[in-house]
Amino acid sequence: MKANYPTLAIALALVIFAVARASAPTMNATDTASVKGTVKLIGTPPAPTRINMSSDPVCAQQHSTPVYTEDVVTDKNGDLENVVVFVTNSLGDRTFDVPAQPVVINQKGCVYQPHVVALQANQKVQIINHDACTHNIHPVSVNNREWNQAQAGGSSMEVTFPREEVGLPLKCNVHPWMRGYLSVFKHPYFAVTGKDGSFDISNLPPGTYTIEAWQEKLGTSTQTVTIGGNETKTVQFVFKAR
Repeated sequence: MKANYPTLAIALALVIFAVARASAPTMNATDTASVKGTVKLIGTPPAPTRINMSSDPVCAQQHSTPVYTEDVVTDKNGDLENVVVFVTNSLGDRTFDVPAQPVVINQKGCVYQPHVVALQANQKVQIINHDACTHNIHPVSVNNREWNQAQAGGSSMEVTFPREEVGLPLKCNVHPWMRGYLSVFKHPYFAVTGKDGSFDISNLPPGTYTIEAWQEKLGTSTQTVTIGGNETKTVQFVFKAR
C-alpha cells in the first residue's frame, strides 16, 4: 500500500503539538507568588549637579527653576528612586508574551522623562520629542545594536531591543547633559522603584529566586528568596552612600 506522506506528516505534527501542550507548565491564579519591598540609601546622598543648558536657548527657556542631574534620587527617609529590581534566574525555558503596550520615553525640556525605564525584549519603545529643537537618540548598547538617529522636534519614533541588557545608557549627542537608562529583560518579572523606593514583582511561579537591584551609580545588590504558591515575600535592599 502506498504511504500517504502528507497525511502522516499532519498526524505527526498533531501528536507533537499535543505532547508539547501536555508538558507545558500551567499555573492557576492561586499558584502565583509575589515579591515586594523597598530600596533605601544609608548615608548622605551625593549632591546633584546643576545642569547648564545655556548652549541651547530652546532648552534653557523651558525652565524657570534650576534643573539637576538624577544620578541618585532619594527623599528624606532614604527611599531610593529609579532602581531596577528584577529576577535573574530559575525561570528555566519559559517563554512570555511581549506586551502590546509600548514603553514611552519623553524628551521634554531637554531631559529624559522618565530617567530610567525597564521593558521586555522586543517590546516597543516610543520615544517622543516634545521640544522645538532636534535631539539625537543614541543608545550606547553592549548586547544590542548601537545606533544613533536624529529626531526633529515634535516627532515620535518607535524602536525595539531584542536582547537582555541591564543599565543600557541612552544619550543625546546634541545635548550632552541628556542621559537616561533602559533595562531589557526576556521575562516580565521586573520593576522600577518610584519616589517612595517601593517595588512589586507579581505573578511569579513558586520557586527560589535571586532578586537583583541595580542603581546607575551605586551598583547592584542581590537577595535570594523562596516563595510558595499564593505567597508574598517582602524584602528590603539597602545601598550605602559612597
